[in-house]
Amino acid sequence: MELRTGVSKQDIREQIWDYMESRNLADFPRPVHHRIPNFKGSYLACQNIRDLEVFARTREVKVDPDKPLEGVRLLALQSKKTLLVPTPRLRTGLFNKITPPPGATKDVLRKCATSQGVRNYSTPVGLDSRVLVDLVVVGSVAVSEKGWRIGKGEGYADLEYAMMVSMGAVSPETPVVTIVHDCQVIDIPEALLEDHDLTVDYILTPTRVVATGCERPKPTGILWSKISGEVMGKIPVLQSLRHREKQAGKDVTLRDEPRRLLGASSQQPARLTAVRGPRDPPLPEPCPAQGEDGPTGTVCVGNLPRDARVSELKRALRELGVVPQRLTWQGPRGRALLHYQAPASAQQAVSHLQGLRLGAATVTVSLARRRRASDLPGGRVQEPQPDCRPAVADL
Repeated sequence: MELRTGVSKQDIREQIWDYMESRNLADFPRPVHHRIPNFKGSYLACQNIRDLEVFARTREVKVDPDKPLEGVRLLALQSKKTLLVPTPRLRTGLFNKITPPPGATKDVLRKCATSQGVRNYSTPVGLDSRVLVDLVVVGSVAVSEKGWRIGKGEGYADLEYAMMVSMGAVSPETPVVTIVHDCQVIDIPEALLEDHDLTVDYILTPTRVVATGCERPKPTGILWSKISGEVMGKIPVLQSLRHREKQAGKDVTLRDEPRRLLGASSQQPARLTAVRGPRDPPLPEPCPAQGEDGPTGTVCVGNLPRDARVSELKRALRELGVVPQRLTWQGPRGRALLHYQAPASAQQAVSHLQGLRLGAATVTVSLARRRRASDLPGGRVQEPQPDCRPAVADL
């Protein structure tokens, strides 16, 4: 299809969406506006990935959760490759690893490849996991034979790739593939491209395979100056990466941070009240497993250096987006207790605080387990005390 002159990225998106709907090229879910459009023949286009040598030698592949990429997710599972799918809008992390049940039939694998299957048959992959992605498959609204790509406008594919670069999961040599209808392959003005835009190396359509030979550099990491505080607040895993890069000495100033520091933001960071407990009772012996009282909402941060200050920990908690309701500082013992309202919030904090460094030390983080009062010496009725010694069952 030919584009109107004087177009913007959004103009291109609207023209593609309108064209696919008007020619009845779109497939469920419809209308395709504001989506990575599914199209008739998407499974046929996905099958073309088997002709790529880069797919044949792939061990670990990251495929976006978009509907037109369902066929690639199925082929990856059938080929027994490790399949990673980004979590929707990165709300709970970066990746989920799809793990079909033992002895899964082809029908079960088909279910695993769907959006529902991604929810039912997946386990989260943390930032500290040793992920090495051999192939990246993304959806597109429009793409050019030069490898220039336009997404649906929310920037998640670009951000996911930049985050993978930051965590060492991809390299400049990692191939990027997109799967589209033939009508989505158009000329895109180079002036529309920005530094954070992801380019592609292969385009698969129902009728052809295009090797773009794109030489434009892919993003080399997260461009923090392009990210707003609002986006940061919605993506906890991005907050964790920012904290790591800040500790590494990188400039992580956000797009609107100077304005917010001058008081333009109405949202003030939560204040923490440190409760010092030098006379806390001795800790009970560790339990072999979670007690009958159920999960605790307390997180133990240990291995704090002697010169650590509570203000340093508070600042790190704010930056990672895991501010507790209350903080008990036990600096002389080299630890602190973070008290959350819900066990789920505590578990999220454990995940985000992994690898946190204060000074020269990497802190230890674990859920604090509780003992029932009846289990305490003499059967005294007391408030259950947290056990901060990490156990494998809790990590």
